[in-house]
Amino acid sequence: MKKAFVCSFICRGGILGGALYIDEVSVTYKTNKLTVDKAYRNLVLPRDEIAELAWKWIVFPVASFRMKDGGEHRFIIFNKRRFNKYYSYN
Repeated sequence: MKKAFVCSFICRGGILGGALYIDEVSVTYKTNKLTVDKAYRNLVLPRDEIAELAWKWIVFPVASFRMKDGGEHRFIIFNKRRFNKYYSYN
């Protein structure tokens, strides 16, 4: 079952609006902005590659997905409570 969440991706150039989709195998960020690098238009984070999900509060709740390969992806997620309801870290 896929669930969608309005979010903003935090990258070097600023923030980029889009959506996060959660399903059984991955968390996927999607945006339709053509001026963005293709790697960020459909960013798939496989659940088995996510080492940790950490939260900070910087005006809005910020989720940091730390990957097993050392990478990190940060998102402002506008409904943290609902997101936590559907995302369960293994």
